[in-house]
Amino acid sequence: MTFPERAIGIKVCEAGWLSTFQDLGRENSEFMGVPCGGAADQHSAAVANILVGNSRKATCLEIMGGRFTFTATHEVMCAVTGVPAEVTVNGDPVAMWEPLCLPAGARVVLSKASGGMRNYLAFSGELETARFMGSAAPESRMGFPQQLAPGQTLTLHSRYRGFTHPFLTQPLFRLPVPVPDFSPEVWAIDVVDGPETDRTPGIRKLLSSSHYTVGAKSNHVGLRLDGPVVHPEGLGEIMSHGVPIGAFEIPHGDELIILGRSRTLTAGYPIVAVAAKASLSMLGQASPGRKMTFRWVRNDQAVEQYREQQRGLAHLEERVHALFAAVGLPVSASFAAVSSPSPAAA
Repeated sequence: MTFPERAIGIKVCEAGWLSTFQDLGRENSEFMGVPCGGAADQHSAAVANILVGNSRKATCLEIMGGRFTFTATHEVMCAVTGVPAEVTVNGDPVAMWEPLCLPAGARVVLSKASGGMRNYLAFSGELETARFMGSAAPESRMGFPQQLAPGQTLTLHSRYRGFTHPFLTQPLFRLPVPVPDFSPEVWAIDVVDGPETDRTPGIRKLLSSSHYTVGAKSNHVGLRLDGPVVHPEGLGEIMSHGVPIGAFEIPHGDELIILGRSRTLTAGYPIVAVAAKASLSMLGQASPGRKMTFRWVRNDQAVEQYREQQRGLAHLEERVHALFAAVGLPVSASFAAVSSPSPAAA
C-alpha cells in the first residue's frame, strides 16, 4: 500500500561541533565560477540515502564531531554512515550502515566518532531546506552556510508509516553494503599523474615512500599536509588554470595541498599528482593528525576502480529497491531511475 506524504518534525536537540544540510553537490555550476561543493565523503552520503530508499543525490545531514541528538514526531526510517561512531536509540546501541526503523518520539544519539571526520544521517523522504543553485550543500562564501543549531526543528516529507518484522522485535536487513575500511593507521591513497609530475624530479618516489600528516588548517577547501616536498624545475611563473578536485598542489612554501570539493576553481601552482576519483571519499574523511601515503596507479586502473565503486552502489540500489518493494516500504520516485555518473580517472 502506498501512503500519502506527511510532514514529520525532526527536532535537533544537540547539533555536534558542525552539522549541516548536505547532498552530492551542485551540477553545472563551475562554469559560472561556483564550486560544486557537496559531501566531503560522497560515498558515505550516497549510501546513507540509498539505505532509506532515497535517490543517492537526496538531501541528508553531514555531522562533524561532538554529540548529535534528535527526536521525531512520527515513525521515521533513517541510516547513519561515515566513520565508526556510537549510535543509540533510547539508550540501546544500534548498527550503522543499515536502515533503522524508529518509533515516534525515539531519542537518537550519535557520538564518539573515531577514525575520521564525518558521519551522514539520511531519512526516508525529503528534508525541507533552502537551495542554492539547485543544491542544499553549503556554500559559505556565497552566504549559504546551511548549519544546524540545537533546538532547531527540521521538516521531513515522508511516506514511511513504520515497519515491524513478524518474528523479531527489530527488523532484519541483509544488504550488500560497501563499507569503507577506516581502521588502518596510515591510509594509502591512489593517485595518477598530474600536469607537472614529469617536471618534478623524484616526486613519484617521494610520495610513495613518505608519510604525510593532515594539518589543523584543513577543511572542505583542501587538506594541508605536513611532509617532504620537492618543487618542479624550470617552470617559471605558471598562469592561473583550472584545478580538479583532488589536485596535489605545491605552493611556494614547503607544503603539500590536496584540493577538496569547495576549492577555488583556478590557481597558478604546479599540480604534481591528482587523487584517483575512487579515493576522494577517503580524503574527505581525513582529520587533523591523520597519516597517509600515496600509491601511483595508471589512468585505466583509476577508471576501473571508480567503475567498480559505482557498480557496488548500483547493486545496493537494486537490492534495496527489491527488498522495500517486497515488504511495502516507500522508495523515492527517482530512486530506480538513478544512473551512475560517468567515470573519470581523477
